[in-house]
Amino acid sequence: MTTPADEAAPAPGRPRRWLTAVLAAVIAVGLVVAGGGLAVALGIGRTEQPTADSVDAGFARDMSRHHLQAVEMANLALDRSTDPEVRRLAFDISSTQTNQVGRMQGWLTLWGLPLTSGDVMGWMDDPAIAGHDMSHMDGADADGAVMPGMATEAELATLRSLSGAEFDVMFLQLMIRHHQGGLDMAEYGAEHAELPAVRGLAHSIAETQTAETTTMEAMLRARGGTPLPAP
Repeated sequence: MTTPADEAAPAPGRPRRWLTAVLAAVIAVGLVVAGGGLAVALGIGRTEQPTADSVDAGFARDMSRHHLQAVEMANLALDRSTDPEVRRLAFDISSTQTNQVGRMQGWLTLWGLPLTSGDVMGWMDDPAIAGHDMSHMDGADADGAVMPGMATEAELATLRSLSGAEFDVMFLQLMIRHHQGGLDMAEYGAEHAELPAVRGLAHSIAETQTAETTTMEAMLRARGGTPLPAP
């Protein structure tokens, strides 16, 4: 004899399709919501992506190029310096800026834009900075110092020829100037970029490099050196 409860229960061995369907629907909705949030965070699906001449793209493009030279110099320090403090600093700069270059070049790829441009700093709406003219630096155009603070090819060649304490002093001098030279770009990007992710990274770079510059100046003086003129 069956009871009402028996009649309401599913037949033995019968899959609970209704429960499976409900769970599948809930999971699907969750994935859509999560995916949508991720897409917004990454800028995917935006109706208007940054253009090649935008602050967002210009910052990502030029700061990547600026960073790559800092990474090159930091990796030299890891190979040439025997000073533990200098090596720790170099490791931090290399790892941090390599990560940041990856993020910025990833954005450019996502936006379908080139990673380089001949119009250096043209995205900065400041006559004193935009389309930066490096001709005031002795032989800078020929030596490859294409942005403020960047070392020339001659300076890099000298740095590669040094080791020990001499290397440490020149490395700190060049890296201090390099950080100073990138500060205008970082501050401009933090204030004028459209995308929150770009503004956030620019602000982080400005803060970090300002703090590192203060640290390096103290390290340089402790090793008997003096900073180069600011760019």
